[in-house]
Amino acid sequence: MKKRNTLLFLFTLLMSLTAMAQQKPVHFTVQQKQVSPTEVDVIFTAKIDQGWHIYSTNLPAGGPTSASLHVEKSEGLTPVGRLTPHGKETSAYDKNFEMTLRYFEHSASFVQRYKITAKTYSIKGYLEYGTCNDEMCMPPMQEEFNFKGNGPASAPAAAPTAASTETDKTTTAATPVAADGLSALATMTADTAGTGTAPQADSAVSAQQASVQATPDADLWKPVIKELSAFNNTKDGGSRSLWAIFFMGIAGGLVALLTPCVWPIIPMTVSFFLKRAKDDRRKGIRDAVTYGLSIIVIYMGLATLITAAFGPQKLNELATNAPFNIFFFLLLLVFAFSFFGWFELRLPSSWGNAVDNKASATTGLLSIFLMAFTLSLVSFSCTAPVVGLLLVQAATSGDWVAPAVGMFGFALALALPFTVFALFPSWLKQAPKSGSWMNMIKVVLGFIELAFSLKFLSVADLAYGWHILDRETFLSIWIVLFGLLGLYLIGRLKFPHDDPEQKAMPVPAIMLGLCSLAFSVYMLPGLWGAPCKAVSAFAPPINTQDFNLAPQSVHAQYTDYEEGMRAAAAAGKPVLIDFTGFGCVNCRKMEASVWTDARVADRLMKDYVLISLYVDDKTPLKQPVQVKSADGGTRTLRTVGDKWSYLEQTKFGYLAQPFYVPLDNAGKPLNGSFSFKEDVPAYLSFLDKGLERYPAERQ
Repeated sequence: MKKRNTLLFLFTLLMSLTAMAQQKPVHFTVQQKQVSPTEVDVIFTAKIDQGWHIYSTNLPAGGPTSASLHVEKSEGLTPVGRLTPHGKETSAYDKNFEMTLRYFEHSASFVQRYKITAKTYSIKGYLEYGTCNDEMCMPPMQEEFNFKGNGPASAPAAAPTAASTETDKTTTAATPVAADGLSALATMTADTAGTGTAPQADSAVSAQQASVQATPDADLWKPVIKELSAFNNTKDGGSRSLWAIFFMGIAGGLVALLTPCVWPIIPMTVSFFLKRAKDDRRKGIRDAVTYGLSIIVIYMGLATLITAAFGPQKLNELATNAPFNIFFFLLLLVFAFSFFGWFELRLPSSWGNAVDNKASATTGLLSIFLMAFTLSLVSFSCTAPVVGLLLVQAATSGDWVAPAVGMFGFALALALPFTVFALFPSWLKQAPKSGSWMNMIKVVLGFIELAFSLKFLSVADLAYGWHILDRETFLSIWIVLFGLLGLYLIGRLKFPHDDPEQKAMPVPAIMLGLCSLAFSVYMLPGLWGAPCKAVSAFAPPINTQDFNLAPQSVHAQYTDYEEGMRAAAAAGKPVLIDFTGFGCVNCRKMEASVWTDARVADRLMKDYVLISLYVDDKTPLKQPVQVKSADGGTRTLRTVGDKWSYLEQTKFGYLAQPFYVPLDNAGKPLNGSFSFKEDVPAYLSFLDKGLERYPAERQ
């Protein structure tokens, strides 16, 4: 047992260090190049990982971190002009910062020219830059350099040399390297508390925390990478998601079972098997069971083909891929119109005839499998929209096994009646007869498909910033759709294939119609900003709503880690650490789309002590401090932002923003971490789990 625990710990540590190593998406080489007897260039060449970009120089104030050169020591050199970017620069307007941003992808270089003014020269400093991808931003990164050379009066031009990262101890004001980086940082706590440039909101517990001694607590800096990894690696959430997909598949199979393409086939198929077996009832039951298993194999095969065609990685990307979401929207739109009776989806009749003829010409298990395949073909017009909706929902869930799980549930529900009625033939007499009620089910499915299609259009709309489906527009369409569905179910709306002679609707249909109308009324306050919790997982975020009577504003109570932790302990509340940045695009997106939700805002302001740590805060530390970095080298912390960036990396094993972690008053995690994901229900669940564990941690 001890050996296994040791191996598990080493594996966790290795994975954490690997993750930290991978969190440097821009790889620099630095060199000096003497371009003339009196001039030298310092050249920074960047290779940028796929999906990431690095920001250019001289961006407007209030935006992301620009590439900028910082010189700590320079002798015998005078700068000529400014730092110059080179490469394929992209310009794009960013609505979060309300400015045009310039950045590079794949590769870039930055050049600073100097004039040599002495016989020998030396220069030491670092290039600071900001980098982001579509989901996260890194804290301001630094690439250090240290060069020496000879001027024209004493020697020929120096050849290019590799950049040295060794610290010049005669000119560095940094403190010696601490053994773990914590003791040196602890001495800075009192000096840097409250010095961040972020606005600090008033807190109800400020009077309490003021009486607490401002003594550094190194325990709050102790790494919790192992504990956090244990939370993040739990499979409960994924298991629940797969169970939800499975039960959704069963529900879809039961609904498809009641359509006019499938229900009438059940008694004919069961009777065929029983008559075919004649006096051998066990053979009839065996054939029916084989028929049901064949249906499961066929639909599971379809799910396997979907997964194989896209691959696990691509399926994970579908949830946020705008073109795919537009395709899904159009696909569900076609299915909905088909259910409404505008047209009928049919496979070529020759396909079904060919398979049916093959089944008649064969015997044994193969003939039964071909009969099941024939059912799949002839019922296509009714089952395809249900299967399509299920596969789309499963594929965009982010789990590559979800399509197979969903199809298993669907096929199980579809196949079960064939087997059950073969076991108990007398139950067939009690089953509902075919009739107009099956057309009613198709229309109801059409309304549901149409409503769900808007969810996928909303993803594309948010991705491209079209603003054609803001929250109030989305809710308006849903209100109309479910209102029309209610009118249809109570008999006030007819479709072409409905029975014109039916005068009164069945009582269950009327009850469901009233529920649908009530649901429409429930969504009406959402047009004025009400949260409408039942639809929050489908509707666009509330920040897209133009008219909101109850806007929520969330501000961090503290912008210093230890000060906030002391205040939380005095108030008896858990802490939510928010690693953010003034130039973090995705941090602003989370604040605009998730924190504006009334339920999220209520938890952040009332149940937690929110501490926002800005990793790009340029407030200088009292003095620079050298610490050991994750890769075994040394790193100089010069600003408050450097300090918070180092805290994020050493304590939590992470380096990007946004990054949220709930902590108890001892600095231990109450739940896993949360990064960029504009999903209000998921964020609420993340916060609630931390609150649930907080009382247990205190006992």
